[in-house]
Amino acid sequence: MIGSPKPTLGRLVRADLRDAWVGEATDFTPWLALPDNITLLSETIGIELEVESQEKNVGPFRADILCRDTIDNHFVLIENQLERTDHGHLGQLLTYAAGLEAVTIVWVASRFTDEHRAALDWLNNATKSGFNFFGLEVELWKIGESAMAPKFNVVSQPNDWTKTVREQAAAAQSGPLSDSQRLHLEFWTQFRQYLADRGSQIRITRPSSNHWSNVPVGRTNFGLSPWNGMRDHRSAVEFSMWGPDAKAHFGLIRQRYYDEVERRLTPLGTVEWRPLPNKKVSQIRVIRASTASNPKTWPELDAWMANTLETMHALFAPIVKTLDAAGYVPSPDDPSSVSEVSDLDN
Repeated sequence: MIGSPKPTLGRLVRADLRDAWVGEATDFTPWLALPDNITLLSETIGIELEVESQEKNVGPFRADILCRDTIDNHFVLIENQLERTDHGHLGQLLTYAAGLEAVTIVWVASRFTDEHRAALDWLNNATKSGFNFFGLEVELWKIGESAMAPKFNVVSQPNDWTKTVREQAAAAQSGPLSDSQRLHLEFWTQFRQYLADRGSQIRITRPSSNHWSNVPVGRTNFGLSPWNGMRDHRSAVEFSMWGPDAKAHFGLIRQRYYDEVERRLTPLGTVEWRPLPNKKVSQIRVIRASTASNPKTWPELDAWMANTLETMHALFAPIVKTLDAAGYVPSPDDPSSVSEVSDLDN
């Protein structure tokens, strides 16, 4: 509108990292290991992390931060420095990775040299699927006298598409994919792209020829699994709990959140509470009829599956952070003997 006041805009100014962190071990590492900050790094690399320890002993060395990938419980090793990358840290990184059998390596520095960026790119191309190398540059920015804000920039990361194509080619040499496996792979590939185009915060694992995929919810031993159900004409999204405390966690959710779970999930499909007393896992499942073997139905299935994943993630991610198995007291109506619904047969 003519004559309307113009907004006053500030100017981003880059700050020196040493203004916030004097030392790597004494300041930066403890800061990075805090939940809010490790979440920022997790969002940058697309892997939900849970800190396991700081200054982890690896033989005569000490790794900066050791995390777990919450979806598969694999190690994620973080090595950080406030200066530009150097050969010493690269050597430490590989030594730590071998000693810990880490599958994801994250190297954080103020600046990456061209040769160290190329080294990580080479490692990502040379290693098999499941081994990932990330290079992140950390920056600090402020506007005027505002508080400094951190920002991570990815300079090197795994190329999922390249690895997937290479491994499929290798698998084809030992035996071609079956028609159903090929269809599963096509479905998850297009669904992953659908989530990206939708702007969804849900991230599924790398597309595979399996009938399921996995989605983290922010805590080890918990996760979401969408199933495309091509053989039995049922598709589902499962919230699963596993590990030694799975039954207690299932009982706590049933006791404390049953009404909320039913209210939010029933509009999406049939809700099944699956204690699975004879197994090491318990589940809450939303299931519906589908014909996923017909690609013409995928757009509608994509929309349902994305909506269900987003709803269940928003529901269960805060809940899992509150669960303490020590506080579980079984009640007479606990569903430990509820008859189980048969597993999806894909």
